[in-house]
Amino acid sequence: MALSLPLGGRRATAAALTAVLLVPLAACSGGDDGDATAADTKLTVLAAASLTDVFKTAGAAYEKAHPGTRLTFSFAGSQELVAQVSQGSPADVLVTADTKSMDKVRADTGTPVVIATNRLVIATGEGNPHQVDDLKDLGDAKLKVVLAAPEVPAGKYSEQILAKQGIQVKPVSQEPNVRAVLSKVELGEADAGLVYRTDAASAADKVDAVEIPDAQNAVAKYPAATLKDSENAEDAEAFVAWLASADGQRILRDAGFQKP
Repeated sequence: MALSLPLGGRRATAAALTAVLLVPLAACSGGDDGDATAADTKLTVLAAASLTDVFKTAGAAYEKAHPGTRLTFSFAGSQELVAQVSQGSPADVLVTADTKSMDKVRADTGTPVVIATNRLVIATGEGNPHQVDDLKDLGDAKLKVVLAAPEVPAGKYSEQILAKQGIQVKPVSQEPNVRAVLSKVELGEADAGLVYRTDAASAADKVDAVEIPDAQNAVAKYPAATLKDSENAEDAEAFVAWLASADGQRILRDAGFQKP
C-alpha cells in the first residue's frame, strides 16, 4: 500500500533528496571558477627586462603544458630585481641578464642554471638615417647616443666593449634597463643605443640593428634560479628545469637567444 505524505512533507523530502544528489556533483566539479583558480599553483618570476617578449611566449607554453600552474612575471633591470630579492619581496624564480647580479643574492637562491646567452647590437632609427656603421661612429659628438646605466648588465657590457675599442661616448641619458634604451631609439629621442640583439629584433619594424663583430662584443649570460623563500619550491624548480629543457630552449632560440 503506497504511503501518502502531506504536500509540505513531499516538498521537504524532495529538497532533502536534491541536496544529497548535489553533494557528489559539487565535489567532482571542484566548485565555481573562483575556487578552481584558488587551487592553482601561482609562480612569480622576476626576470630581466630583455626577456619580456620571450617569457610571455614561454609562459603561455608552460601553462598549456602544466594546466595547474599560473605564471606571473615581473620585468625590470637585473639590479632592481636583485634589490627586490634582498628586500624580501615574495617571488619564486629569479632570472638575471648576468651572473654577477645573481651572485649578489647567492644566499637567497638555489643553484643557478644558465639558460641562454645574448650579444649587443647598435640600435638606430629605422633606415639608419645617421649611417651608423660600427662602434667607432658612437664616438661622434653630434650623435645622440643612449646607453643603459652602468649598474645595469647591458650598461656594464656597453662600457666594456667601448673601453676595449678605446671609444669615448657621452650618452645623452643612461637608462634603468635595456628596454628603456630601445624605447628612446624607437621614439627618436636618441640616434643610436646599445641593446641586446633580441631587443632590436623585437622592434624590427621600428629600428635597425647594426651588428657588432664577436671579437668586439660581449656575451651576456642569463642564469635562472629558484628562490629559497618560495612557497612553491618544487614547482619553481620544475619551471627552471623546463627553461633549460628542449621545449624551453626552442622558444628561446626562436626569439634569437643563443645557446648557454
